[in-house]
Amino acid sequence: QVQLVESGGGLVQPGGSLRLSCAASGSIFSINAMGWYRQAPGSQREMVAVTTSGGRTNYADSVKGRFTISRDNGKNTVYLQMNSLKVEDTAVYYCNVHLIGLAGTDAGWAEEYWGKGTLVTVSS
Repeated sequence: QVQLVESGGGLVQPGGSLRLSCAASGSIFSINAMGWYRQAPGSQREMVAVTTSGGRTNYADSVKGRFTISRDNGKNTVYLQMNSLKVEDTAVYYCNVHLIGLAGTDAGWAEEYWGKGTLVTVSS
């Protein structure tokens, strides 16, 4: 099994910054993509930012230039630095990980995991 532990959400004023973290642990052989998604009330879940094991990144147009995704492969952790936050960034943010699980000491199956979500509220 794999566990994802998210942290860093909270209340911030417009224009402020927050940093989200998501650490993966458990039966992991290797991690491919790690990313962040968000879901605002009454809306569908949407991709915010994704980073691959090769270092490629992809951002939603709405956050380009304001958010930065990064990862620490040694710690199996992905970060989302959010600057210049807007009211419309208010949502529950979910960590998403695509990995290869362990089968004994060998590579197992491709698996996908979601975190439980962390609430980001941008309000004055």
